[in-house]
Amino acid sequence: MELYPFLKGLVDADRCAVVICSLKHEIIYMNPAAEENYVKWGGGKLVGKSLLDCHNDDSCRKIEKVAAWFLESKEHNRVYTFHNHRQNKDVYMVALRDESGRCIGYYEKHEYRNAEQAEFYQELEED
Repeated sequence: MELYPFLKGLVDADRCAVVICSLKHEIIYMNPAAEENYVKWGGGKLVGKSLLDCHNDDSCRKIEKVAAWFLESKEHNRVYTFHNHRQNKDVYMVALRDESGRCIGYYEKHEYRNAEQAEFYQELEED
């Protein structure tokens, strides 16, 4: 069974923005939440462009430093980059590795800190 459609489904179902980049900092995929979150900067049209074109010089240096750190060791996999107070979320850069452990890219991960407001199993009860 091919794993790809399951992984794409997993990323696409995430309510948080997921932007996947190559080691050359090319945006290779944005899930629907990322396309919506970054719509004022081009949304899905950012795919194929450099992530570095979307950031200031200081941020670009930090991104390049983290990407280099990912390449140093298979143990280097996640870096906390900032907290967004307005949205109450933490943001990380996470290494993407192939089956051998070789770093092949990275992605930005958002983790919201607000408690869920929906009732348990709310979607099911509405049927």
